[in-house]
Amino acid sequence: MVNSEFEQIVNDFEFLEDWEDKYRYIIEEGKKMPALDEALKVDSNKVNGCASQVWLHFSISDTLYFDGDSDAIIVKGLIAILRKLYNGTQIDEIKNISAWENLKRLGLDDHLSAQRSNGVTAMVEKINSIS
Repeated sequence: MVNSEFEQIVNDFEFLEDWEDKYRYIIEEGKKMPALDEALKVDSNKVNGCASQVWLHFSISDTLYFDGDSDAIIVKGLIAILRKLYNGTQIDEIKNISAWENLKRLGLDDHLSAQRSNGVTAMVEKINSIS
């Protein structure tokens, strides 16, 4: 079951005609995220495999919630999209979410550089490692 907030992004993307507008949308999503406390920007929260600096901080009970930050504005937006895809998911359901299947619905598989795609894959692997 995909989060309704992610479905809203899918719906919004259908109305955006060009990729400049879609990139702007992604960046705006990142700007809406709360800032990650500097004390949480530690090695244990760092995502390896990203060209930019990326941190993900998890709050785990039986449900996944995470916050994140990056020094790259587009990457911060990608974190925001992943948060909308995964936050609120039961821990034992995390691996049932196919991140790239859902990101393909946004066209991101064709519009991210190889480096950015590798970074998203690294973030998804870190998320999947929680379950």
